[in-house]
Amino acid sequence: MRTPTSTYRLQITAEFDLVEAARRLPYLRDLGVDWVYLSPLLEAESGSSHGYDVRVHDRIDPSRGGEQGLAALSAEARRLGMGVLVDIVPNHVGIAAPDPGTWWWDLLTHGRDSAYADAFDVDWEVAHDRVVVPVVGDDDLGDDGRIEHLRVVDTGDGLEQRYHDHRFPIAPGTVAAGEQAEQLDANAVHDRQHYRLSSWRVADQGLNYRRFFAVNTLAAIRVEDRRVFDDSHVEIRRWFDEELVDGLRVDHPDGLRDPEGYLADLAELTGDAYVLVEKILEPGEELPTSWPTTGTTGYDALAHLDRALTDPAGQEKLDRLEARLRGRVVEWPQLIHDTKRAVADGILNSEVRRITREVLATGVTIGGPGPVADAVAELLACFGVYRSYLPAGREHLDEAVALARTHRPDLADTLDLLHPLLADPDQPAALRFQQTSGMVMAKGVEDCAFYRHSRLTSLNEVGGDPSIFAITPDEFHDRMAARQRDWPHAMTTLSTHDTKRGEDVRARITVLSELPDEWAATLDELLWKDPVDPGFASLMWQAVVGCWPAERERLHGYVEKAMREAGEQTTWTAPDASYEAQVHRAVDAAYDDERVRALVEGLAARLAGPGWSNALAAKLVALTMPGVPDVYQGSELWEQSLVDPDNRRPVDFDLRAGLLAGELAPRITDRIDDPGHAKLLVTRAALTLRRDRPELFTGYRAVHASGPAADHLLGFDRGGAITLATRLPVGLGERGGWGDTSVDLPDGTWRDVLTGRTAAGTARLADLLADLPVALLAPREES
Repeated sequence: MRTPTSTYRLQITAEFDLVEAARRLPYLRDLGVDWVYLSPLLEAESGSSHGYDVRVHDRIDPSRGGEQGLAALSAEARRLGMGVLVDIVPNHVGIAAPDPGTWWWDLLTHGRDSAYADAFDVDWEVAHDRVVVPVVGDDDLGDDGRIEHLRVVDTGDGLEQRYHDHRFPIAPGTVAAGEQAEQLDANAVHDRQHYRLSSWRVADQGLNYRRFFAVNTLAAIRVEDRRVFDDSHVEIRRWFDEELVDGLRVDHPDGLRDPEGYLADLAELTGDAYVLVEKILEPGEELPTSWPTTGTTGYDALAHLDRALTDPAGQEKLDRLEARLRGRVVEWPQLIHDTKRAVADGILNSEVRRITREVLATGVTIGGPGPVADAVAELLACFGVYRSYLPAGREHLDEAVALARTHRPDLADTLDLLHPLLADPDQPAALRFQQTSGMVMAKGVEDCAFYRHSRLTSLNEVGGDPSIFAITPDEFHDRMAARQRDWPHAMTTLSTHDTKRGEDVRARITVLSELPDEWAATLDELLWKDPVDPGFASLMWQAVVGCWPAERERLHGYVEKAMREAGEQTTWTAPDASYEAQVHRAVDAAYDDERVRALVEGLAARLAGPGWSNALAAKLVALTMPGVPDVYQGSELWEQSLVDPDNRRPVDFDLRAGLLAGELAPRITDRIDDPGHAKLLVTRAALTLRRDRPELFTGYRAVHASGPAADHLLGFDRGGAITLATRLPVGLGERGGWGDTSVDLPDGTWRDVLTGRTAAGTARLADLLADLPVALLAPREES
């Protein structure tokens, strides 16, 4: 198996297609990148900027460059000695705009007789052999069930139904031969079809097909069926047959019925190629070693690194601040229980009801559908990880049952009867419960609770637990040693298309753990004129100072998403216009109100210098720690994006290539507008060393400092390459710098590849880190 030493993620779009990506590969090679890592390529919904809404599986999206584009990129990668990693989406297909030739169109046309009926996860019986399609607006559904604006049209190739801009097929034999479109009663025609157009509000409780999370326009497919696997991987197979691609990243494996079985099929298809899984691990959870994969995409590593750079001394004061703002002590376990329960009772209640029907189908008598659904929802709310993989992970179900009994003792009898059934891997209800628990976790925690918890928002990141405030360097070293031992080729990352905040936004916010009093004082002044509820305002202002200076429209886009995801004062489906206007006025105040702007600029300037220090420390550690480091597009300079779609903005590669071709000074400033040249220098040096001298990165050993500032060093030896990074830079400055703090280097002379400075024996950190807060030492090569 060919394994990369590093990757660089590119978002392939119509504006930045495969041909343009191929043109940028020489720059990536000069940066030190080993493999290029591409977002999904299969044909997606029209206008999709991300590609995760794949429509068809037998071709690359023409708007993204098509077959010729991948061939060109692959050829250029081969010329440069680079590999190609591609993101794939096995869990679902996009159905927002089906048309003839797509699986979903065929399903709607022929129902259970469709050639693709087994490809989708449809509960036919509950809707009398029809697919429920939740698209009808409130004003278009009459009391008699008739749908306004539903019509039949003649396309020239036959008759179709149209509802506004939605199009739907008409099944053969349901309209008499020779009838003209304008003569037909569209609602009568609709009643004879294999689908039922329903109110959009039905999706929460009455949907009968499995989705990706709660997205009605992404229908799940059953890749556990080998025919479905083969049909949905026909183009991916071609990539490997023609040696165009070297590895894959698997999106959302927890949505699959049998992730391990899927990965085994994928290994067979790819010839045991390098494959990563986007698996979110909760603290203490381990990736199943039986899976044929080289590891995760790195959110677990991100969580460890961020917390190693967080000052534990700030926790108590920030806890008190959060309690004061919220009017109560915030208990993270209770918060996420409640948000997950709301999801199970709300947007994912269709899945709860389907599990309930499968439970009742076993003949077990446990009080009827009401108590069963209640108990299933409570178990989902109490499940501590994304999912189990029965029989593996049975302990997570046991823990959830025990916790559910404490929350809901009135359900004890029902839980006792459910427990063995949901622990049985031969029971359909147990398998569906596993697929559903991850959805509830993602929607309840990442997409809700993360926006209701504002103690220190750099910790509110995918794969992280915000209740874990910090870890010590020794704890970090223990985790890295285990990573080197167990998953040496798993990915490491700092930013992705899914992170809630870019890596350097988090690096700046992390400084607040060292300055809790200054933060609280500034926030109080901001709240003096801010009518927004204080808890959300804290989250909002952390985002503002974290990415400042930022374009006004970016922050407006961020707060709209954040407050609706939080769902406390306003939601996506029921927006509170008055409240939202208050929040947007608060954003405008950062630009238009002199006093507010001065507060924002003052705090951002205070955080800038130590924030840049944290950013360089995080970058160097992420690039040199055990695993395969990924650089998210553009993050070789400061990465101050917020949540998507902000983090998918175009990247100025001409700027970066120009800087890389020039002289990069090994220093940063305390200015808010530092150009980030030092980060580009660090990125190039680390990636190049990993690619050109991989023998220096084959082990892991902690490097400890001696002296008064020893606890400000995060250092390790990878087997010849030594990383030294500053942590808690504010505290370091307050104690007067490194002083006589030193590290003992292994025998020989060592050269910092960032600055060219050499050292040997006992080396003073004040000398090694005189220009930058980080150093990357390698054995000096004799000329």
